[in-house]
Amino acid sequence: MKILLAVDGSPYTKRMLAYLAAHDEWLGAQHEYILVHAVPLVPPRPASVLDKATLKSYYDDSAEKVLKPIRTFFERQGLKASCVSKAGPAAETIVAQVARSKPDLIVMGSHGHGALARLVLGSVAAKVMAGTKVPVLLVR
Repeated sequence: MKILLAVDGSPYTKRMLAYLAAHDEWLGAQHEYILVHAVPLVPPRPASVLDKATLKSYYDDSAEKVLKPIRTFFERQGLKASCVSKAGPAAETIVAQVARSKPDLIVMGSHGHGALARLVLGSVAAKVMAGTKVPVLLVR
């Protein structure tokens, strides 16, 4: 099974990885893993005064801070995972990667906000579920 893991380095990502480690059916050599991280965009005004190399370096460094410990987690499990990081809004980045990778399952950590908070703030998980037909496993 091809499993796409949406990661952001938050405690919710750590909880998701702990869940996977505790459930043999989700973590094993029989699966292919794709780690996806959306790096938040630098606001337009500050970005306009930075050269492209500096901006790329910032995005690469930000992604590496999140992905390195997760790659280490997979290496300790004896598993391989491919990593994808893109600068942009999280939900749109994840949905675009789902379209490219065509996974069988998406796994995400969720903050577990209530309905009112989702209405006001939106939810990356809700946007991903609305933007794809691939099953989503939310870990709270």
